Amino acid sequence: MDGEGATAAARSDARWTIGSRALAWSAGLALALVGVILASATLGPVGIEYGVVARVILDALPSLSFAVPETARTIVMDLRLPRITLAAVVGFALGASGTVMQGFFRNPMADPSIIGVSTGAATGAVAWIVLPIATPFALGLQGAAFAGALIAAFGVYLIATEGGRTPVATLLLAGVAVQTFLGAIISYLLINAGESLERVTYWLMGHLHNAGWDDVMTTLPVALVVFAVLVAYTRDLNVLLLGENEAHSLGIEVERSKRILLALSSVLTAGAVAVSGVIGFVGLVVPHVMRLLVGPDHRILLPTSALAGSVFLVAADTLARSGPAELPVGIVTAAVGAPFFLYLLRRREVHAL
Repeated sequence: MDGEGATAAARSDARWTIGSRALAWSAGLALALVGVILASATLGPVGIEYGVVARVILDALPSLSFAVPETARTIVMDLRLPRITLAAVVGFALGASGTVMQGFFRNPMADPSIIGVSTGAATGAVAWIVLPIATPFALGLQGAAFAGALIAAFGVYLIATEGGRTPVATLLLAGVAVQTFLGAIISYLLINAGESLERVTYWLMGHLHNAGWDDVMTTLPVALVVFAVLVAYTRDLNVLLLGENEAHSLGIEVERSKRILLALSSVLTAGAVAVSGVIGFVGLVVPHVMRLLVGPDHRILLPTSALAGSVFLVAADTLARSGPAELPVGIVTAAVGAPFFLYLLRRREVHAL
C-alpha cells in the first residue's frame, strides 16, 4: 500500500473509532435516560409500579395495546410524562448549547447564558408579566421570553462586531455589559411587580410545573433541528479550539462559522429558557463532566453532553417534586451543580480548553 493509501486507511479507521465511541456513549446515555424517565414517572403522591408505567407508555404507541388502569393512564400521560419529557428536552438543549459555548469561547466557565440569552429571556418574561402594556401582545409568556432572548443575543453580537469581525473577547465583554444592564431592568420591574412578584420570582428560579404536551411539541422540533445542524459543525468547533488563525489556515471560514454557531446556540437556549425559566448549571457542569469522560472531540462530546443534560435535568426535576413541598428545579440544579463544580476546582479538574 502506498503512502496516500495508508493515510486514507488511517483516517478511515480514526473516523470509525470516533463514530463507534460516540455511538457507544450515546447508546449508554440513552438507556440511562429511559431508566430515569421510567423511575421518575413512578414517583409522586400516587405511586405507580414500573411495569404499569411501561405498559402505559407502550400503549400510547401506534399498533400496540396493553390493558392498563385508566387512573394510571391519566396520571402518567397527562400529568407526569409531559413534565418529564419537557425536562429531557430542556436538559438536552442546555447541555448541547453549553458544549458549543465552551468550545466557542475555549473556556470551561462558559455556559449558554454567557452572551445574555438567559437574561434576555428573563427580561422579556418579567416585562410580559409585570407591565400592563405587554398584555395585549399575542406573544404570550413563552413568546416574550423567546423574543427577549434572541434580541439580547443578537444585540450582543452586533455590539461586538466591527469591520465584519467579532473578536471572542469583545463578545464576552459585551455579553457581560448587556447582562448587567438587563439585570438592572429586571430589578426595576421586580420592585414594581406588586401582586405578580411571586409568579415572577418562581419563573426566574426555573420551573417545569404545569408542563403540557403543547410545550413539548413547541420545543422538541426546534431542539432537534438545531442540534442536527450543530452536529454538522463539530469539525469547525474542533478546529476553532486551536485558535482563529490556525482555523483559518486549515480552511475554516472563521467568521461565518462563528456567526452560525452563535445563532444556533442562542436559538437552542432561547427555546429551552422560554418554557422552563432560568435553569442554571446544566449547561456549565454537564459539558465539563462529559469532557473529562469522553475527551474534547466535539463529534463525541456534543451528542453525549446533550443526552447527559437530559438525564441530569430529569433527575433534578424528579428530586424537586419529590419532597414535602415542590421546589423550582433551578434551585436543585444550583444546589447540586455548584458544590460539584467546586469539587472539580479543588481537584484541579477544571482546565482551560
